[in-house]
Amino acid sequence: MPPTELSFDPQRIERPDRSLLWYYVLVAAATGPLFPITFLPLFFKYETLRYRFDDGGVSMSWGILFRREVYLTYRRIQDIHLTRNLLQRWMGLATVAVQTASGSATPEMSIEGVLQADALRDHLYREMRGAKGEDAETMPTPDANLPEDEALALLREIRDALNGYAAAKPAAARNSPEQ
Repeated sequence: MPPTELSFDPQRIERPDRSLLWYYVLVAAATGPLFPITFLPLFFKYETLRYRFDDGGVSMSWGILFRREVYLTYRRIQDIHLTRNLLQRWMGLATVAVQTASGSATPEMSIEGVLQADALRDHLYREMRGAKGEDAETMPTPDANLPEDEALALLREIRDALNGYAAAKPAAARNSPEQ
């Protein structure tokens, strides 16, 4: 295991790294005269952004006027994407996008401002697989020595009836007068 994985503890992550604020400054500065309009929402998002990683899942909250809170259990996570644009790579940042089976095209949660994004992604994958493995362990397995199931007997009756119908149909077609 690389040393970063040994020292990585996701439960210590509560806020994004300070470099995310500088990333927001640079992104807003690229808009030129619209800097104040684009920077203020990003600034408030940075100031209110909170993360919590526990044994059951991941929690993320942000916002002042419109507070948003998202909690995803590890069992609901379907896929995890790690993205870095050129500026994020230069600053050592990444965005970890967590997707569920909600049917939405956008990720359910985007974790920004984490310096050890690779280790976080690996942690989420481990927890996700562990949560799904618990389901497989708790499900009962069918006994191979059970007598024939009633549903299987009914399906065989239906199959036999359909075979009889299919055999009778060509004979009826031969005997019918042509028009």
